[in-house]
Amino acid sequence: MTRLDVVVVGGGILGLAAARELLLRRPGISLAVLDKEASIGEHQTGHNSGVIHSGIYYAPGSLKARLCTKGARLMYEFCERNGVATDRCGKLIVATAGSELPALDELHRRGAANGVPGLEMVGPEAIREHEPHCAGVRAIWSPATGIVDFAQVTAALAGDVTRLGGVIHTGHRVVGLAVGAGSVSVRTGQGEFTASRVLTCAGLHSDRVAMLSGAPEEPSIVPFRGDYWQLRPERRHLARNLIYPVPDPKFPFLGVHFTRRISDDSVWLGPNAVLALAREGYRRSALRVGDLSQTLRYPGFRRMARRYWRTGAAEVYRDLSKRAFVAACQRFVPELTPADVMPGPSGVRAQSVARDGGLVDDFVFNVQGAQLMHVRNAPSPAATSCLAIGELIADEWDRAA
Repeated sequence: MTRLDVVVVGGGILGLAAARELLLRRPGISLAVLDKEASIGEHQTGHNSGVIHSGIYYAPGSLKARLCTKGARLMYEFCERNGVATDRCGKLIVATAGSELPALDELHRRGAANGVPGLEMVGPEAIREHEPHCAGVRAIWSPATGIVDFAQVTAALAGDVTRLGGVIHTGHRVVGLAVGAGSVSVRTGQGEFTASRVLTCAGLHSDRVAMLSGAPEEPSIVPFRGDYWQLRPERRHLARNLIYPVPDPKFPFLGVHFTRRISDDSVWLGPNAVLALAREGYRRSALRVGDLSQTLRYPGFRRMARRYWRTGAAEVYRDLSKRAFVAACQRFVPELTPADVMPGPSGVRAQSVARDGGLVDDFVFNVQGAQLMHVRNAPSPAATSCLAIGELIADEWDRAA
């Protein structure tokens, strides 16, 4: 049995950012990060679209609003210090019909309330100046939005963790959490660790890992797969940077959009949002009976499905039909044709769903006594916000000390 001050379960960008902050706050503590995969950042971190969000979308006063705006600033600073390339290329959020203007105005109000710098409402002429092939009646221009390779950020965070004295153990699947008097026992397939404090950042398995310690089932993770297409290299000029639609306010998804990648200047189109049949199901054919059974048994999922089945059916149709997918993108880039795109990657979003069927729209952190904290809901913009989330977690433990 290995005795430590802190164990962090989960070696994605969020777990590593929190581990780094804890080591900075308390030099000399013994800390280990445990991850079940053979390398760090294999899931949501490694399938991220690479956008540094500015904080436009989130309800003022929410954790997402506060942590995204602060996190974006910290992310740019961290990348500059560590030689990780970023590009503040800016983003357009485009209304293509008059019916979308009230929602666009509300986004502008939210962004201003959240302190997002440089927001500007622009008309068709300015839209064309930023994106010559984009059409819309009005748009929000967000110059603070940027792009980065979050895999490089994760590697830099891991480097800081080890430099500060932490240890990263890959291939360590956590199978048990037992809270005792003054310590938590963390059981893995490779041995047992005992720590004064444990933080779980288990992403797609966050509910399952939390339940190992007796935490409640809900909010439960429902995995949504997002598939991307890519512009063919000769058609990448159709989108210079980032072009987004006005999102449906009922859902915590941003809609199908154009995203330029900093690593190779490729342009991704997507993602959609369809139910994944496995928590790590990156292909349409991926099925894990246990994962699907757990989703279907959960009352929150069934209530959500009854409420939004029409939207879900439309997403599935668009996922299966290339022509329907391209049509969604043609609303703001009319020149796009099905011949312009080729298959791209996929990701799976760990979306928490409440027992009443509501999609949880904010970050959720559960404190289980003074020794144990669970990150229960941290989808986008968690990558952007990771350094600010790490500070929040460290602040909470400082108060409890």
